[in-house]
Formats: sequence, structure tokens, C-alpha cells
Amino acid sequence: MSETFYTSCADVLASCQTQKDNLEALLDPHTGFAPRLRQLCEQQLSDLRQEGNATQDELEALRMECSTWALLQAVMPARKTEPPLQPSARALLSANPYTPTSVLAQATMAASRALSELVVVREWLHDTAPPPPRPDASTGYWRFTKHRVMQGRWTGNTGRAAENVVREMDPDAVVREAETGRCLAGDDTSYDKALSHTLFAYVRAGNIEDAVKLCRDAHQPWRAASIRGSLLFSWPAMAATRHDGDDDPVEDEEGDPDLWHGNRRRALWKTTCTRAALDSRSSSAERALYAALAPSVQTSSVLKSACRTWEDALWATISVLCEERQSEALARLGGGFWEPSGREVEERDRDAADDEEEAWRADVEQELQALATVQVQEGLGADDPFHISQLHIILDRTDALLDDFASRLRDGAYDPESSEYPTMTRFFAHLCLYLQMIDIAVSPLAIQIILEAYLQVLEGAGQRSLIAMYAGALGDNAVERYALFLTSLALSADPLERRTALQRAREHGLDVPRVAIVTAERTIERALDGLPSSVKGPLPDLAKAALEPAEEAEMLLVRSIEWTVVEADTYDTALEQANVIVRYLLARGRVNVARLLLDMLPPELAAIGTPAERAAEYLDHRQFFIAWETLERVAECQALDAPQTSRDTRAAWLKDYGGLVSSAREQVLKLLTTDWLVPQAEIPAADRRARELARIRQLFIPELILRLHKLLVLSRTHIPENVRHALHLANVVADSRYMLFTEFAGENGRRLKEYLAAVRTAVLAGLEHGGSDPFRAAL
Repeated sequence: MSETFYTSCADVLASCQTQKDNLEALLDPHTGFAPRLRQLCEQQLSDLRQEGNATQDELEALRMECSTWALLQAVMPARKTEPPLQPSARALLSANPYTPTSVLAQATMAASRALSELVVVREWLHDTAPPPPRPDASTGYWRFTKHRVMQGRWTGNTGRAAENVVREMDPDAVVREAETGRCLAGDDTSYDKALSHTLFAYVRAGNIEDAVKLCRDAHQPWRAASIRGSLLFSWPAMAATRHDGDDDPVEDEEGDPDLWHGNRRRALWKTTCTRAALDSRSSSAERALYAALAPSVQTSSVLKSACRTWEDALWATISVLCEERQSEALARLGGGFWEPSGREVEERDRDAADDEEEAWRADVEQELQALATVQVQEGLGADDPFHISQLHIILDRTDALLDDFASRLRDGAYDPESSEYPTMTRFFAHLCLYLQMIDIAVSPLAIQIILEAYLQVLEGAGQRSLIAMYAGALGDNAVERYALFLTSLALSADPLERRTALQRAREHGLDVPRVAIVTAERTIERALDGLPSSVKGPLPDLAKAALEPAEEAEMLLVRSIEWTVVEADTYDTALEQANVIVRYLLARGRVNVARLLLDMLPPELAAIGTPAERAAEYLDHRQFFIAWETLERVAECQALDAPQTSRDTRAAWLKDYGGLVSSAREQVLKLLTTDWLVPQAEIPAADRRARELARIRQLFIPELILRLHKLLVLSRTHIPENVRHALHLANVVADSRYMLFTEFAGENGRRLKEYLAAVRTAVLAGLEHGGSDPFRAAL
């Protein structure tokens, strides 16, 4: 399915959502939601057929979706709007006994909401019927039979061939002489059969005029007359109602109100059609045609036997229901002047009429429900999702339809890899939103499940820009769902793409700060799934940990902070999450990875002062990395020492080197003497934060002391007083005010032994220039 099709559907949705309070616009037959989606499906279907790279299942699913949107546009306006008040058929007859039958039928239909909807559905079935096959051009009325008959007359009706052919050419000859085994000539029989099939298809499509024209072209005007008999009697000049607001009679299709058309004896014609449909001597195609022209309970079995598809079966059922209902209503009125039924006019009060209407509606539902299991010879079966949808829409059970589809999705009844799955999920997702817009109740759970499925389709199709729009329709779950989508971007999206995706949430009414927070939380959870959940165990080897590249899960953890630093509204959360992540990484010795995180944070976070404990910890982390980076710069500068350089170059290097060493000493001492990462408030030792802070101090305080001490001792050749600074550092470590020596207690005192050995080296270095007083260098 093309990417532009997803975008086009989303554009229609966005446009209609801006008019969600304008029911008239949403139901407009040309620019409303349903007709615009139907047009998109038609265009997509046409494009796919031209390209020729779509499967038959994809094409069929699109065709069915197109048809279903047409059905929704047909029935929803009638359900959501009140029809204009019209006089009843009884009132019309009281005002004008000569009211034409067509007007009475129209009034009967307007008085029954159920009948009106069935008529609308029948018109939809007409519009969506396949085009009728056109038979070969006729060369005359039963030309081959005529030749055989004339030949028989000239030869005295001798010969076996002549005995098998009808002896007369009137239209009833075939039926009349069938018992004697006579029939039309073979070519004429084939042509008549093809003609009957085509005429049936025209009637199936509601195209009576073309059927009449075809009969005339086939030199069978008598058949044209029998088909036109299905039209109700209409005479505008005799109609009691006026549709143009003045006293002038309404003109007919020919422009003359005094002309009448239709069948004034339609009841007699219908009886004749019924007998023709039930006459076993006629061909099955001929019987089906007359059953279609005059559908009734008596001819329903003949009519349904000619139905090949599920749509045909639906059309046949509805045709019988509509015709029977209208015939009964007219008979109850006595038939009127033009077609009296011979029955007395039945007088009923309003309650009796309502009860009778409800009973008939129940019968209609029972008849239609039988189509849920009907067997078909061609096309998709009754269990096709779109046929199920159409039947539920006709029965006004869209809530049950969506609940059923959602439960099937949840139970895995549909294969997400199938070619029609995207079409189904797209249709049901837009159906949910359409029903919401026109204020038809839909289960929130069903909406959630269906939209979730469609969001997965959009993600699979790479339609990231559309996720926010559809996620926004999830209501209370919108933030969580869009956050899950943003989390799924993982490391594939760069910071700009992440920022754009997050800002897109605002365009569709989502709470951007909340989305950012939830996304960051879900990303952290996802990252920790691939990392150790705790930081217990032996202290890591910092030298080894520094050389190991960042793991994918670690980078995901670090980049989770990108969501909460987009807007100032989430800086508080960013500060909290940054502390948590840095603590976790430092406790594992991942200094370089933690530094990546801090480099991503905006400077405004340092200005946040509340809560004080959180702000102080963040500043402590910053202080640590300032000192750590300075130590690294000292080592880099020391590596540049080149005695063979010029005096000026060496003087410049020595100045930089001395300045860096001095800065490193000051920064490390400041960190060591200011309760670095010591909680301001007493917290339980079992608390995770307390454990992590204690582990970090135990890991890095000895490391900082040893690094600074070795740096000072090593730099004594250039800066002799650094021996004194190294020995002064030992006094700081031993000072009971700072309790730094306690941080050496881990690992069985291994690092304390290492430090004491380093102090011994410093003492010996103090004796390098002579003298026997080991403490002289410390003065």
C-alpha cells in the first residue's frame, strides 16, 4: 500500500476532526468523511490495478472497503438526522382520493424508519452492483427459429428438425409448446438465455431503463413492456403534494405535469410475474428475471436460487422485504382509486401502528441475521470481515461489530502478515473515529485495541509522522501509547528527529511534557532490561571499564534524557532522571558513559534549587567530572613533555602543565573536603540511592586520591613543592573531619595498601635532595 494513501486518509481525518461539531459537514454526500474515504479507496484501487503489483486479496479488500464506506454514507445521514415531516398516506388519500400510487408508496416509506433504511440499502446495492454483461447484438426476433418454422411450412412440417421447433412465433409459444418437447432453435435459445441473464443483472443494479432499451434493441418490445410494468403509477398533476412551494403542479421527467407514467394495474402485473416466476416450463433465467421484477415471499426461493454472491443474497432478501411491506401498506389503505385492493380500509391507532412496526422490524432483523451464515457460489463468503461489517451496519449494531473485531484482534484471529490486514485495520480504525465524530457510542476498549493494531501497521509502514494523530484518539491511553511509539524509536532516530516527533504530539492535543516524561521512563525501563538491575558485587576495575566501549543498552539509557530536555517544563524530571542514571553508571565504573549524559544536559539544570537534595547531588556530579577531566588533561599535557624543544616552547608547556596540576589539586581537594555525595538527610542504608552513593564514594574517592598523589609526586621534577602537597594530601585523608580513610575499607584494604605505598614513595622523594629529616619536605 502506497505511503501517500496513508497520508491521504490521515488528511481527511484531520480535516473532518476540525468539523467534529458540524454534523451536516461530516455527513455531506460529497465532502463528508465517508464519501471522501470512499473516493480515496477508489483512486487507490485504480492505481493498484494500473501498477499491476498488488495481489488479488489486496484489491478485493480495497473494493470491499470502498463499498462499505458507501454504505455508511447511505445509512448514517438517515439515522443521525430527522427527516422532514410529511403527510401520511392516509392523510393524502383523505385530501385527494386520486393520489397516484407512487406518492402513496413514498409516504408509506417515509412513515417507517426501518423501511426507509432498507430502501436506502437496496439503492446502495444497486449502485455497487457489478456492470451487467452485454450480449451480442441481435439480428432480429428469433431469426433462426423463424427460418426453421418457415422452412417447415414450405416443406409441410416434415423432418425431425422441424418437429423440435415451436410452430408459432408469439412470445408464449415456448411455454405453451414446452410439454410437447418443442423449443426455440439452438442459437435463439442461447441468445435468449444470455439476454435473460443480462436483464436480470440490470434489474439487480436497479437499472430498469437500460433493461427496457436492451429489450427494444433485441426486437422484443413485449419484454420491454413487461419490465416497465414494475414502475409505480405516477401522475404529477394528480399529486396532492407540492415540492416547489407554489401552487403549480410538479412536472414529470418529460417536463409536462399532465403526462402520467408507470403501471396503473401493477397488482395485476405482479400477480402475472409471480405466476411466470413459478412456471416450471420456463427457463431458470426467465423465472429469475420475473422473480426479480416482482419479489415476494412466493417467488423468494426462485429469486435466491439465481443469487451468486453474498451481495446478491442481501439484495434479494431486502427486495422481498421492501416489496411485501409496501404492498401490504397499500392493501391496508384499500389500494386507492387507481389500484383498489378490494380490502376495507383498516383503521388503527398510533399505539397499534407502533407495535406493528416493532414486530415487523424484529422480522426484518431475523431475516437479515440469516445472511450471516448464507452460502455463496462466488465471491467472498458471509464470514468476510467486510461482509460482517456491512451486515452489522445495516442492523445498526456497530458497537457489537467493533467489539467483535477488537476481540478477534486480541485473540490473534487475524494474521498481521496477510495482505488484507492493513486494509482491515485501517478501515476499522477510521470507522471508530468516524462514529465518535458523529456521536455514536463506541466501546473505549474496542477503540484502544483497534487503534493499537493500526498504529502497529503505521509503524511497520514507516509512517512515523502519522502516529501522533491516531494515538491522540486513544483518550486516556493516548499519552502512554504515543510514548511507547517514541520509545520504539530507540537509537534509530537522531536528536532532531526525536524532538520533531515529540513536538508533533502537541499538534494533536497531547500533553507534550507528560509524553516526554512517560517516554523517558519507558526508555529507561527498556534499557535496564538489557543491563544488570543492581550494582552489587565487587568494585569494578576503573582502568578496564574506561576502555570498554558503551553498550547499546547503555547508550539507550543515556539518550533517554533527550526526551525530558526538550522543554523547560520537564527540566525538573530531567534533573531527577539524570541523577539516577549517573549514579547507576558511576556505581558500575562507567565514567565515560556517564560523562556523555552530563554533556547532553542544558546548563539551566544547574540553576534548579529544589528539592535541595536533588540539586546538591547534581552539582556534586558536575564537580566530580570537572576534577576528573582536569586530571585527564594533566596526563595528556604531561605526555607532551619534550626536552628537545626550544626554550620558549618548553616554558609555555611548563606554564600550562603547572597550571593544570594546580587546578587538579584544588579541584580534587575541594571535592574531598566538602562531603561529596554524602546525603544531606539521613536515609536507610538499605535504600538503593544510599547504596549507590556509598559505592561511588568507595570507588572514586580512593581513585581520586591515588591519581592526585601520583600526579603530584610525578610532577616534582618540574614543580618541587608538589612533594609537600602530596604529603599534605595524606593529612587530609587521615583527617577525622572528612573520614576519607573509611572509603579505603573495601576490597580488604587493597587500595589502602596501595596508597600507603605511594605515600612512602613521596617521603623518599622528599629526601632526594639530601637531609635525614623525612618530614622536612612536608613543612
